[in-house]
This record gives sequence, C-alpha cells and structure tokens, in this order.
Amino acid sequence: MPYSIYCKEKTVASHNRSQRPDTKRPASRSELRPAARPESGAHKDFSRTARADLQKGPAPAPSSPMGGKASSLSKPVAHNRDGAADGKATGKPLPAPELDSGSDSGTEDSMRLNKAIAASGLCSRRKADEFILAGRVVVNGVPEVNPGRQVQPSDVIAVDGRLLNAAQNFCYLMLYKPVQVVCTVSDPEGRPTVMDYLPEDVRKLRLYPVGRLDYFSEGLLLLTNDGQLAQRLTHPRHHQPKVYEVLVRGAVPGAALSAMRRGMVLAEGEKLMPVEVDARPAANGTLMRMVLHQGINRQIRRMCRDFGLTILRLKRVAQGPLELGRLAPGAARHLSTVEVAALKKSVAI
Repeated sequence: MPYSIYCKEKTVASHNRSQRPDTKRPASRSELRPAARPESGAHKDFSRTARADLQKGPAPAPSSPMGGKASSLSKPVAHNRDGAADGKATGKPLPAPELDSGSDSGTEDSMRLNKAIAASGLCSRRKADEFILAGRVVVNGVPEVNPGRQVQPSDVIAVDGRLLNAAQNFCYLMLYKPVQVVCTVSDPEGRPTVMDYLPEDVRKLRLYPVGRLDYFSEGLLLLTNDGQLAQRLTHPRHHQPKVYEVLVRGAVPGAALSAMRRGMVLAEGEKLMPVEVDARPAANGTLMRMVLHQGINRQIRRMCRDFGLTILRLKRVAQGPLELGRLAPGAARHLSTVEVAALKKSVAI
C-alpha cells in the first residue's frame, strides 16, 4: 500500500475513535490546569466596582414567598477550599457570638434576675426560676421569662404583683464559724451548716453567707439578706482586706516570709498579690498574722503547702471594718448600726 494512502486511512480511523461516546481518555495536563485569572485590568475594574457597592451600602434583603424579608437561613454561606463553612474564604475571622441577657457579664451592681429574687428573701433561687418561667415576674412593668437577665438595684421587680425592691428590713449577722462546718444553706452530704447555728426566727429571713471559709477553717463570717451589699462585698473590685491568724507546725523559713511579702506564684500558676505577714513563736510552732487582699480559693492553705508548712489552725479575725472580737465559736450577733454603716461605706454604698 502506498504510504500516502496508509496515512489517510490512519487519520480517518483516529477521527472515528474520537467520536465514540464510550471512549475514555485521560485528561491532558493542560485541561487539568485551573482557569486563568482575570487580567490585571479586569481585576482592577472589579475591585473598583466592589468598593463602589460597599459605599452604597448593603442591598435590600429579598422577599420570601410568604412575605417579608427572607430568613437568615437562606443567606449564602462562605466556604473555604475544603468546603467548610467558616470565615477563611474571606480571610477574616468569624464574628464573635453575641451574649444573651442570661450571661453573667454586667456592672458590679447587676445580678441575675433569679438571684435578685432569692436575695430579696422571697424564695430560693430554684423557686425563683419557676416563678419566672411561669410568667409571674414583671421587671419595670414588662413580663420577663429569662431567669438569667441582668437587673440593677434601680429596676422595679414584682412577683405576682408584689414589689421586691420596696423598703425592706435587712438583717446583718456576724457568726463565729466553727471548724467542720460548711458555708452553705444546706448540704447534700448531711454535714452541719452555718444555718444550724442561727436562731429559728432568723433562719426565716433567708440569710445567706457572704464569702467562704473552708471546712476546716474557723472565724468571722458575715450573713445577710441585703443582696446589693453582698454583691458589692463579693465583687473583685471591692475585695476587702481579710485578716487571719495561722498556726503552723515548726518554724517558718525567712525565705518563705519574704516570698509571701513580695508576692508569690502558686504551684498551679496563679500569681498572688503581696501578703502582709508577721510571725512569732508559739507553743506548738509559729503563729502568723496574715492580711490578704485577694479572693483566691484556699489561698493560705495553698501558700503553706508550697513551702512545706503544716497548718494546725486557721482563723479569720477581721474583714474590712469588722472584727471578730471575743465572739465565741458557734455564736452569732447582729451588727450594730455603726458597723453596718462602716461596711456599706467601705464598698461605696
């Protein structure tokens, strides 16, 4: 066969094979390449147009078939290269979620609605949740069904028409908490609580402890049903100086006292403010008088633990303008008018 005829037949055969629908041919390298980017001129024109659109403001939301604006569920979601719906497609992080009214953030005088109702002495916090969810609570004349709403002392709160922020007879007690007593109103383990040391008529006022003393510590503990005062006393901004007498076994190294006065870091990594501390020999070891300006949980016990000191007795003898004095363990007394005024003045009430 002449060479020219052979080439012609081969060309026809190749053309026929390319027309077959079931022919599977791997894509060439040029076909796998991504589409070319727009030329610089077109890109500049697009950016200029986009900036003009941004200056005009967002386009009006399209109407839904049922009328009104379309739901946010119908809005397109930006995806990244892996198909995940996040902010990486635009190179910007996702906006932080908005906090609802049930968050604990707020001013130093604000508190959750359920806590404010409980602080008024009307009921427990759990019962307050039931009242709120049942629609029986009104705040500033508007029904409120969110137990976590932040309220201020100036807000008018009513339950079943009864005003809670009207003038009340508040009670302020100082208790010498004994050891092996928990600072709670009730204990699920059946241990003695500070409420067991109060007279029966005082318990009906629904007092609650301000601050804590751990199970094996003793001394001054304040109890009240004045929610605003309790909120101020426990707020970090108004951490009042608290004075403790701490009896430890053996001698306390001078390096340990220097570290406490300078401000130390606990083994867990928490940095402490300087502590005023004086030490003198005692019958069973060393008696330290410590003044704390922080509210770190179990601070003194953790400080002594880090220095290898064994605590034999830990007693709170003063808090702000209040002093324990000669009050006996387990005894309680009402604060005087002068003491209440000094306590409120110390937290700017």
